[in-house]
Amino acid sequence: MRIPVLFGALAAAMVLCGCGASQARQDGATRAGRAFEEALASGAYGAACALLAPESREQLEEDEKQPCARALPSQDLPRGEGASSVDVYGRQALLRLGGETLFLSQFDDGWRVTAAGCVPEGGDEPYRCALKGA
Repeated sequence: MRIPVLFGALAAAMVLCGCGASQARQDGATRAGRAFEEALASGAYGAACALLAPESREQLEEDEKQPCARALPSQDLPRGEGASSVDVYGRQALLRLGGETLFLSQFDDGWRVTAAGCVPEGGDEPYRCALKGA
């Protein structure tokens, strides 16, 4: 009888430990999101494009029919400023900055922005994003 109880307790502990994001992952997502915002603010669109997830960059180029660095300025994305909060779930993150919400994914080479210019909607669609992948 003790073995099933012990196994159940260990399984529960493993699940609970896996739910929280490490500070390093939260920091990584925050740094990537802020770097994206700083690149936009300074007009470094090539650097901002390098911080986009591949699908998001490809979708932007397909929609605008031009390279990312030329297409990105026309998106008129809001500028995120001030304090932020980040929620990390596995390899996905939601970064809230003053005036901007970004979605990010963790790739082998680091965090990349998957959606930007996101505003809360409500209902079945919690966010509407100006820039997003397919």
